Amino acid sequence: MVDKAAIARQFIEAIPHARALGMKLNKIGNGEAEITMPYNAELVGDPRTGVIHGGAVFAVLDTCCGAAVMSHPAAPGGTATINLRIDYMRAATPGQSITTHATCYHLTRNVAFVRATAMDEDQELPVATASGSFTVEGL
Repeated sequence: MVDKAAIARQFIEAIPHARALGMKLNKIGNGEAEITMPYNAELVGDPRTGVIHGGAVFAVLDTCCGAAVMSHPAAPGGTATINLRIDYMRAATPGQSITTHATCYHLTRNVAFVRATAMDEDQELPVATASGSFTVEGL
């Protein structure tokens, strides 16, 4: 039996931008994934505030969504982003890691649908939320 979670983990860990951003895959399986990106001063968008750039937040959300699709029991393999909408709710707190959680909640023959959140230590209000569609290979 193919261990999809292990394959997804290897794929995510091999992505150059995931390594460059310091992403760590915490959990994966059954259409869900969790990835943490540590705070890094090199990723700051505005030096006056110390807030991580929105592009880094987007990258970790996108990667987490793809991992959730790859780990879905009905998804046969790889995936690619078709569309991803990010709603930035607030600035991430300087100095804090960002943890994303994504759930693949629906699959068709060609498209997977995913929802995700990005949080820092403040668990009351997300830094950002995401919803998107991803390719499904070979269903």
